[in-house]
Amino acid sequence: MSKARAGVLAVLIGMAAIGALHHADSTGTRSASPADERSGDSAARRPASSAAGRSVSSAAGRPANPEARHFGRHEIAPIVIAHRGASAFRPEHTLLAYTVAISMGADYIEPDLVSTKDHVLVARHENELSATTDIARHPEFADRMTSKVINGIRHTGWFTEDFTLEELRTLRARERFARERRDNTAYDGIERIPTLDEVVQLAQKHGVGVYAETKFPTYFASIGLPLEGPLLETFARYGWDDERDPAFIQSFEPGNLRRLRPLTRLRLVQFVGATGAPYDLASAGDPLTYDDMVTPEGLREVATYADAVGVVTKRIGPGDPGGLDGRPVSPVALVRNAQEEGLLVHATTVRKLAARLRADLRGDASGGRATEEVKKWLKRLYRLNVDGVIADDPGLACAIRDRLRGGG
Repeated sequence: MSKARAGVLAVLIGMAAIGALHHADSTGTRSASPADERSGDSAARRPASSAAGRSVSSAAGRPANPEARHFGRHEIAPIVIAHRGASAFRPEHTLLAYTVAISMGADYIEPDLVSTKDHVLVARHENELSATTDIARHPEFADRMTSKVINGIRHTGWFTEDFTLEELRTLRARERFARERRDNTAYDGIERIPTLDEVVQLAQKHGVGVYAETKFPTYFASIGLPLEGPLLETFARYGWDDERDPAFIQSFEPGNLRRLRPLTRLRLVQFVGATGAPYDLASAGDPLTYDDMVTPEGLREVATYADAVGVVTKRIGPGDPGGLDGRPVSPVALVRNAQEEGLLVHATTVRKLAARLRADLRGDASGGRATEEVKKWLKRLYRLNVDGVIADDPGLACAIRDRLRGGG
């Protein structure tokens, strides 16, 4: 058997095994409802005041939730967003990782977006390529290794903005956390870097949504490759331009979202970090911090330009592990205050990586204790009535959600 055929066979066997595993773990089956129902978590529930001044939806005639279900305050279950795809099982930001996430029941797949030299958006967590591709093995690109300051931090390597899409197509993806996710390394060298076009095509083929993050928007704008235009153009090309469409745009930078707000009716998500401040504000001398953004006044301001907040689990997760000492706002109050302002609340990110868990769990990232700890996180977050969870194991996130919906 050829190496290529053996690799494809391994992928198919692995996908089947994962699908069976999570089917067995779940007490329910994945909803057969269309993508519009899954994306109805926004417009159908939000107070009318939160949409003041917005254009009337071009899809206003469509029912948001044709088969509405109830889960606490929710008309439909909280959405599950696959963090960089099923990144606990396949190298992140590959079509393979997104496909496995869909097979596990994810409602949305999450691409982080950076730009190529020819202004094409591709899915990478960062624009530096050495950690997630085999670029170091390409002698033809050796002379493009360089150092750059990105968001105030110096990085050395190869950067997407120095390569055309055609050149990036010669690279192959690999697992970024090879030590913690050893099983994922079996898929190194199989997948190319996907474009946003390919991610949207895959999502529409399978009836799921896309939850896109703009990475380093201030930096890319500074080098003449702003992310906003290509992002909106791509979504519009596939018919997504409305708040009822299954698409979110997320960013840690308020300036990025404020620029997008008058240009689109797609739902925008302000991410809130555990500490510090948004880079674009800090670099401009604005004193606003993430702590300020989660106060009632801060959330009220966020609601003027965004539809949701993505809150790191350290702010709303269990106190142990990962709780943020001295939180200015309690988890219950944060979620409640945001929702009272008409904002959806998405928790990010529930990870299976041992480094993200308690110290006594380190070294057991793939073992039973780590899985049990992740289950506790998920139960805690769902019981806070969040509107969505971003997880690197979307199958587990779906299983726990469905068990709670069933009274488990």
